[in-house]
Amino acid sequence: MLKLTTPCFAEGGWIPNDNAGFGEDKSPEFHIEGIDPKAETMVITLDDLSHPLEPGYNHWVAWNIKPADCIPGGIPKGSIIETPVHIEQGIAYGKHCYRGPKPPFNWNHEYLFTLYTLDCTLEADEKSRKEDILKLAEGHILQKAELRGKYQRKHQ
Repeated sequence: MLKLTTPCFAEGGWIPNDNAGFGEDKSPEFHIEGIDPKAETMVITLDDLSHPLEPGYNHWVAWNIKPADCIPGGIPKGSIIETPVHIEQGIAYGKHCYRGPKPPFNWNHEYLFTLYTLDCTLEADEKSRKEDILKLAEGHILQKAELRGKYQRKHQ
């Protein structure tokens, strides 16, 4: 069974300012357990489940990550990154980059990180969005894991 965790926050816990749009806005470090040996690549996404106009509003989509037990934090901006790991990033709220939680009006929003393992490498354009990547991944998804967090500016 695939498991996704981060040392930055507990499942359902508060996402730190370091990982939010009102703070450092750097991607969290992720730890991964139970990767299927047939996995060739991984995809990770971040969605705002509480967005008032578009629930599930996508903040980050990244693909063609080589299977490993860790995705380092602070992935740089860019459509194709080679360091600290190979990762390809598309267009979401963050254009070719991670864009962390940034809910308006001091609202409390719930966020969902989703990790997929795939049995292939995706041939995707740098202008790809989450829906494009998931369409390309259809029939190739081996596993899926989720990690939820919440964010509110100046939360207690």
